[in-house]
Amino acid sequence: MTSVFDGYLVDPKVSLLDKTRMQAQVLVPVLRALRAELGKDKADAIVKQALRDWSKQLFAAIGDGIEGSPRRKWATMQSALDEVTGKEVEFEMRRHDKEVLEFDVTRCRFAEFFRVLGEPELGALLICATDFDIAAASDGEVSLDRAQTIMQGAPSCTFRYKFAPR
Repeated sequence: MTSVFDGYLVDPKVSLLDKTRMQAQVLVPVLRALRAELGKDKADAIVKQALRDWSKQLFAAIGDGIEGSPRRKWATMQSALDEVTGKEVEFEMRRHDKEVLEFDVTRCRFAEFFRVLGEPELGALLICATDFDIAAASDGEVSLDRAQTIMQGAPSCTFRYKFAPR
């Protein structure tokens, strides 16, 4: 099955968790070297801005390649994301109807990986922040509120999507 993320994943046979591990093998030593040279705050700020810019551009470009309404673009990307993260997270559905999609992630193997590395902030940038970039592809038709994440030490990730009236 072809996914809108195939170009991003490079090889669809490689799981998103394995791809993330590969990214971390490069990013963690670079981040730690930057911290040693520039100090933690400045290095973290540079890396944060670079990764946020990359993610925003990436998911905007993926959205541009999907035909249909902005909400359809979001739904297509969200569905593809569910496919590539499904075996890495466990969740409980709270509500799903025409107005909202609410669920809590109760286990996240991405967070487990980044906690072992001692770099949950990097994990939040590489994994958690992308949910907001995907929502941004909806041009305001879908909004996301997330009060907490496992990556940042909470017991669950709270996903609260609201859909604009059609």
